[in-house]
Amino acid sequence: MGNLKQDWSQYPVTALLIDDQQSVTKSIQKLLKHTEHIRLYTCNTPTDAIDDILSIGPTVILLDIHMPIMDGFSILKQLQQNEIIKNIPTIILTIDASIETKKKAFMLGANDYLIKTPDKTELTLRLRYHTKAYIDHLERESTLRILQEKKSELKSLVKKLQISSYQDSLTLVANRRAFDEAFEREWSRAMRETSPLSLVFIDLDYFKQYNDFYGHLAGDDCLKEVAQTLKNISQRPTDLFARYGGEEFVLLLPNTDATGAIHIAEKLRRKVMALNLEHQASKVCDFVTISLGIATTIPMIKHQPRDFIHGADRALYTAKKQGRNQVVCKSI
Repeated sequence: MGNLKQDWSQYPVTALLIDDQQSVTKSIQKLLKHTEHIRLYTCNTPTDAIDDILSIGPTVILLDIHMPIMDGFSILKQLQQNEIIKNIPTIILTIDASIETKKKAFMLGANDYLIKTPDKTELTLRLRYHTKAYIDHLERESTLRILQEKKSELKSLVKKLQISSYQDSLTLVANRRAFDEAFEREWSRAMRETSPLSLVFIDLDYFKQYNDFYGHLAGDDCLKEVAQTLKNISQRPTDLFARYGGEEFVLLLPNTDATGAIHIAEKLRRKVMALNLEHQASKVCDFVTISLGIATTIPMIKHQPRDFIHGADRALYTAKKQGRNQVVCKSI
């Protein structure tokens, strides 16, 4: 049976004996009366067995087979149907030594089988070892559950870190890193598919003067509101709106020609004006405005991606030079 020097205080037994005969329950109670770390409960009404199990929470069950109204087989079936108690080890304690009864009991989930009335030492050891196995099982389940929870928390944390690594912390739109990766991917895709690609550079007009006049906290609020407004206009999953740096933003538009890009850019410009964000230091308007520069091309092997980006930047420079609050488009 194993090492008899086991410290059983670590595995206290809470046993429930289910038997309709009070003479049997009293006999087992007397047998185990002075045994350390074993507490025995009894149930003489089989129909109350499941309720008693749920109430007591035994570490091991002693179960008679042949009982009136509800026999041990029925109780075994109910045990297996209840997720809370199905793993509690069950020792059949009966006068029936037939092979068929044993076979049926084990098929229904019994863990052990004893013939009445068992030897005290054997019964004690079986109660202890089944209790130990059950407590060890509960501890493993608890550890596994904690590990799964920690794993889930870790996955969530990693996901948040991944998102934050591609997100601008102030405006909560995509950051420069996200843009660089998306641009490389879409440039390659457009080259393979011979499809148009447009890039819009966006700059808040006289934003330095805005910060000087209203303060940097107000400037941050302005950037956040403008960024979220512009982001919400881009509806397609393949479009990417990102903060490029400072008060400058970019909008990457796959499968979009010059006409489509100009239409979207004008929509962005009007949307910002409609915010009516006061800007008394602007030389263009009493409200916050933006200038937009567009580059459009169908990428070819002879083209350099950096020249395309510079093209959008030059278009933005032209828009600002021509008076700001306008859209300028250049085909590359």
